[in-house]
Amino acid sequence: MTPRERVIRTLKRQPTDRMPIDFGSHMSTGISAFAYWNLLDYLGLSIDGIWVLDTVQFLAAVEENVRARFHVDCIPLEPKWSEIALWNPRGNYRFWIPAAMKPVRDDQGGWVVRQGNQEMRMPSDGYFFDGAWLSYWGSGNEDIDIAIYAREAERIYKETAYATNFVGYGHGGGFGAFFGGGNVDRLIQMVRDPKAVAQENEILCQEYIRRAGKILDAMGSYIQLLTIGDDMGMQNGPMCRPTVIEQCVAPYIKKFCDFVHRNSDVMIFMHNCGSIISLIPMLIDCGVDVLNPVQISAKEMEPEKLKQQFGDQIVFWGGGCDTQNVLGLKAPDEVASHVRSVVNIFKACGGFVFNQVHNIMGNVPPENIVAMFDTAYEESFYDSNENWE
Repeated sequence: MTPRERVIRTLKRQPTDRMPIDFGSHMSTGISAFAYWNLLDYLGLSIDGIWVLDTVQFLAAVEENVRARFHVDCIPLEPKWSEIALWNPRGNYRFWIPAAMKPVRDDQGGWVVRQGNQEMRMPSDGYFFDGAWLSYWGSGNEDIDIAIYAREAERIYKETAYATNFVGYGHGGGFGAFFGGGNVDRLIQMVRDPKAVAQENEILCQEYIRRAGKILDAMGSYIQLLTIGDDMGMQNGPMCRPTVIEQCVAPYIKKFCDFVHRNSDVMIFMHNCGSIISLIPMLIDCGVDVLNPVQISAKEMEPEKLKQQFGDQIVFWGGGCDTQNVLGLKAPDEVASHVRSVVNIFKACGGFVFNQVHNIMGNVPPENIVAMFDTAYEESFYDSNENWE
């Protein structure tokens, strides 16, 4: 069974040989470039070709030898930058970044990157940039950017066996923000003037459908997933009453999902952080197929509860290792024990793709990363008598 077949069968809850494993196919399933450098060094692999596909969270593009080492089934749909530059933020770390990024030192020894009147900063000992979200380094032309993605999607489909997901990140074109991702002014507006928010979301939805049509025409036969991103949760619950989201947001998520499903076999992958268990039934009704990052450390997001209540209705992509309390803080054997327990809850009867909760941060020890992925693979296989009903 090829990796792509394994992912597709998992998305459809059909029998597979093992659960799929993801490492870096999405901007919330990846790894800090700093942690990746340390991991390569730990594994005795070359550190010379690390390129950064997310310039804000500062995530590395996982390379083929690493995908093979950890039995990874997915690959990012993020073409390399046409013009790149080698950047040394500190010490021995060196990364390939967009040439247009041009980080410069600030007066405190950190780094600043600017686009027009916007800027983001990384402290001298930092692992990512903060400030304006300067992730787009594309052409500035939607059709050109879509064509760049389409060529890469075709290459992945024809020259590799991996599954892939249209995120629309470094070269733009992505989808999200019907809810607003926690923008306080937006939350207040949804309560005070829901009709105005609904009107704005209707306009946004039509724009998304227009662009999605172009994307599906260009690469719909090559991709398996399409991302929508809209964080709705905090550590202890949703950012606002579920009824507000149901009124102002859900109808437009549904319209978008319906369009994609009517016009392709592509499945909807939703990135939605936090404690959102009370929102999951609504998201399922809207047509969301896959939920990520599955923040199991948030309130009421226990793996047993999620799997029991929703495991036959939505695919969980993530949640395989607690990054808040375990991955960067425990010993490797404790990480392995934790992963073993969580995997054997989520993988039952399929509908689960292994990945840690969100990204691997820059200070996570490489031996913990190895323990996580090696344990996930060891526990990934299904018995011949697995109940797939």
